[in-house]
Amino acid sequence: MLTPYELFVGLRYTRARRKNHFISFISITSMLGIGLGVAALIVVLSVMNGFQKELRATILGVVSHIQIDGAGGRLADWPKLTEQVRRNPEVIASAPYLMAEGLLSHGRPVHGTIIRGILPELEDTVADIGANMRDGGLDTLVAGEYRIVLGIDLARSIGASVGDRVVLIAPQGQVTPAGILPRLRRFTVTGIFELKNYQYDSALALIHLEDAQKLFRFDDAVSGIRLKVEDLFAAPRIARDLSQSLPANVYVSDWTRSHANFFRAVQIEKRVMFIILLLIVAVAAFNIVSTLVMAVTDKRADIAILRTLGAAPGDIMKIFIIQGALIGVIGTLAGLILGVLLAINIDVVVPAIENALGFKFLAKDVYYISDLPSDLQWRDVSIIAATAFFLTLLATLYPSFKAARTNPAEALRYE
Repeated sequence: MLTPYELFVGLRYTRARRKNHFISFISITSMLGIGLGVAALIVVLSVMNGFQKELRATILGVVSHIQIDGAGGRLADWPKLTEQVRRNPEVIASAPYLMAEGLLSHGRPVHGTIIRGILPELEDTVADIGANMRDGGLDTLVAGEYRIVLGIDLARSIGASVGDRVVLIAPQGQVTPAGILPRLRRFTVTGIFELKNYQYDSALALIHLEDAQKLFRFDDAVSGIRLKVEDLFAAPRIARDLSQSLPANVYVSDWTRSHANFFRAVQIEKRVMFIILLLIVAVAAFNIVSTLVMAVTDKRADIAILRTLGAAPGDIMKIFIIQGALIGVIGTLAGLILGVLLAINIDVVVPAIENALGFKFLAKDVYYISDLPSDLQWRDVSIIAATAFFLTLLATLYPSFKAARTNPAEALRYE
């Protein structure tokens, strides 16, 4: 246990002016290094948490929690399957869908697209597309009217807006006397959505389910059923339970399996970045070794006097541990304050830097998320603070042990 005398001497050594200014310089450098390392760790982990949260929210805004697909991409008896899965109390919504590929044309521009046939009244219960409409709405999709809703980047690429008529080309051909020709159908654009995810904004188009069934010759079949569950993190368990009760010719998948690579990559990157940035804190913390070694050499006479007055080796060791720990605590606290402030205001700091430099860090056509998100988690802050303080204490052990072994007679011989 620390006594007031050890604490008093340790604090006095820390704030006392030294003849050797180089020791003070290294102490200040160590504090700054620890502070910057801690701040960088907090900001980077907060951004990684934000990416994970935004990526999950964006993907799950289009992709369902659980998806039931038919063999060969067709599910014929889907109303009966829907009734069966809705008996599960954890399934809160369901919607059939038809997925196909096609080409969209508006004048000269032609663009490949993913066509999703939906029932508008059910789609809003399993996805967030309706809440992200820039113009129009999903309720404008009416069976037999051949209307279409486009992603904002897809609409820009073909130069279409609400009210324009576009041509949808289905790859499945129809046999005519002139040979096999692709099927064409004119659709009226009645809505434009923006999910802030380039993959979907640039390629996804929505039409009514009945129109999709006619165009792609699915009769009364669909591609599958999309489900929304009460707890999205329970989706893997619910999917396993459903697969045991459903027929063998259907395939049940959940969002963690269909997009596992994205979330696994973010988690791995978060761990790697933590290790890399922790090295900055470690280097700064071990600068304390140099500071204390020189401080011990500078205070050899004082140590010898304290020993002759009755101080035990353990007391001397505690004095220098306090001195090194105080440097680490000041640096860690400064880093915590700076890191938390930056993490909370990242949405203001980054745009200001982008405007000053004249370019965008996250180009929308390259990254899934174009804005730099931040999700400050106090658990991460606690781990970072504890790790930095532990490294600081670790760095004080060798110099403190060396100080405790100082021989008073040897130290005072030339004084």
